[in-house]
Amino acid sequence: MARIRTFIAVDLAAGIKDRVVGLQEELARSGSGVKWVPRQNLHLTLLFLGDVEELDVVKVCRTVQARSRKHAPFPVEAAGLGAFPNTRRPKILWVGLTQGVDELRALHADLEEGLLDLGCYRREERGYTPHLTLGRLSQEVRADPWAPVLAKYADWPGGASPVDEVLVMSSEMRRDGPEYAVMGRAPLGS
Repeated sequence: MARIRTFIAVDLAAGIKDRVVGLQEELARSGSGVKWVPRQNLHLTLLFLGDVEELDVVKVCRTVQARSRKHAPFPVEAAGLGAFPNTRRPKILWVGLTQGVDELRALHADLEEGLLDLGCYRREERGYTPHLTLGRLSQEVRADPWAPVLAKYADWPGGASPVDEVLVMSSEMRRDGPEYAVMGRAPLGS
């Protein structure tokens, strides 16, 4: 039986993606050793399911649709550059959110509950932190040059985007990075 690497996400407006790509280009001048997320792969992850049996994808889509209906559309606003696990030892560069965080957390919790019941998801130990991943730093990159850059862009304004649907996505690893495809759409509040 085939397994599909699956995650649940929210897409963003073109304006935010354009601004993020501009930020990535600015940051690329600050240092090397970062694998940047391409524009077409920019999204807000709600849940990462991992490998899901092909036959279970339909159940996942139905569960996501049923749970998403209970949530009204809402706006998000992207702002501020940060790093995981922290700014002293950055491994992942991300943009945070100043609006829509509570709504995303509520949506995440509802979807998580439904997918746990379905048996297609294991709860993550760390809490959900809504963010937009910009890039991943290679291991040999030192943190020193990034600390002032992270401070400089801590209040970077990314713009707003409506959130009106949830996507069930597949991720297939290719030589040049992951390729994402939409397997299901779940409108909010319908």
